[in-house]
Amino acid sequence: QVQVVESGGGLVQPGGSLRLSCAASLSIFRFYGMAWYRQALGKQRELVAHITSGGTTNYAPSVKGRLTMSRDSAKNTLYLQMNSLKPEDTAVYYCHATRSGGVYWGQGTQVTFSS
Repeated sequence: QVQVVESGGGLVQPGGSLRLSCAASLSIFRFYGMAWYRQALGKQRELVAHITSGGTTNYAPSVKGRLTMSRDSAKNTLYLQMNSLKPEDTAVYYCHATRSGGVYWGQGTQVTFSS
């Protein structure tokens, strides 16, 4: 069974940094693409960043320049480095992956601002 599992969320202060991880149960190159979504309380889930199997990345305008996605094929893991965090970045962050015959979501990891 294919699984993706997020980790790395937590409390963060204004301007702080966090690195989220998404560990997959198979080689990340077996996915057509992987992405990070987020959902703030009372809002719709939105796409934050996407990477194709070939490595092409796209970012939402609201996070461009502050959030960077990378991957480690040896660890079957996708990362989201989050810098210069703002209160509006508070949300549950979800890992998403697609491959032939399946779309997979993780359980989410919470990022919360500490005032």
